[in-house]
Amino acid sequence: MPGSTNGSTKTMGALTVGGLVVVTAYTVALGSNGWLWFGWVVLGLLTLALVLTQP
Repeated sequence: MPGSTNGSTKTMGALTVGGLVVVTAYTVALGSNGWLWFGWVVLGLLTLALVLTQP
């Protein structure tokens, strides 16, 4: 079905958005941590790759 996403793609998207919220909250509360942002960027890139490789 065109335009639909499967469960794993939706789960990765939710984890990516949730990760952004957590990393942003950590940064506001305790200060920036480069490793957290790096991890979130890697997660975002993996999610993007998953979306782009869906049939």
